Amino acid sequence: MRKIGVFMCFLIAGSQALWCQRAVPAHIVVTTGHYYGEEPPILTASDLSVTQNGIPRTITSVIPLRGDRAALELFVLVDNCSSCEVGPKFDELRRFIARQPSTTFVGVAYIQDGQLQVAENPTTDRERAIKALSPPGGSRPSSPYSALTDLIKGWRPDSSRHAVLMISTGLDPVAADPGLSRSKSAEAALQAAQRADVTVYAIYHPSADYVTSDPSRIYAGQTELSHVAYETGGEAYFVSLGPLPSLAPFLADISQHLANQYLVEFLANPGKSREELQEVEIESKVPDLDLMAPNRIVAAGATVTDEKTKVAPRMPQ
Repeated sequence: MRKIGVFMCFLIAGSQALWCQRAVPAHIVVTTGHYYGEEPPILTASDLSVTQNGIPRTITSVIPLRGDRAALELFVLVDNCSSCEVGPKFDELRRFIARQPSTTFVGVAYIQDGQLQVAENPTTDRERAIKALSPPGGSRPSSPYSALTDLIKGWRPDSSRHAVLMISTGLDPVAADPGLSRSKSAEAALQAAQRADVTVYAIYHPSADYVTSDPSRIYAGQTELSHVAYETGGEAYFVSLGPLPSLAPFLADISQHLANQYLVEFLANPGKSREELQEVEIESKVPDLDLMAPNRIVAAGATVTDEKTKVAPRMPQ
């Protein structure tokens, strides 16, 4: 990313204090979602607008993530709690892996009793990835989000895109007031994904005893999956409290999303630390085009201080 530095300063009326803020380069991965036309257009900076904490920001570049920029690491993360009527669904998942572009590295991992188990690190060897894939056999109910956090934090950072396809009930059994407040482990996973630029796609699949389970708890799991997926720029898939009749149409939707992504670079106000998440909203100026993007990012950099100035974060450009 190009190093661009812009200083914004102004004098507060009736005060001797000078407020300064240094803009820093930031980026966000944006996906073209559903387009109600023949084919989505190739986006440029003039087609988009970005705001940070409600303040418009300057877009410096919009890079299609295809061709020599198409590298992707995709982890398939299977929750062994999701053990209901697996049937031919994993044959659909195997075909999904086999059809990924040559620029996609596929890894396979499991959640067993709440613990992460990596079966295969991201590889372009489709046979190895498919061989590592096996249907969930059931495990003790436990939060899937701690394992998701461990997967994200253990991922080697590089120039590739990073995404997770998570198949889970989504339910955190120890969450207080399920459905009324967010699970702490789900929030931790969400923040880890936003800090690491990881997009999460979630397919709800229940445990074998879902028929006798409390419907409100099942719905709470679906809600948590939706929060984590949508707020990282991904999508969550479910149509009822039961298992999906087929994964194929939803896997095809994920493939389409991954094939239509952009790296949007812009100038941002930095947070107080490199870990602070900043609220960001990106909108399309193209009619009938839906965009998917994280709602929070880390704006790298630190505020600039000087003995003669008083520094305030998040001042407008």
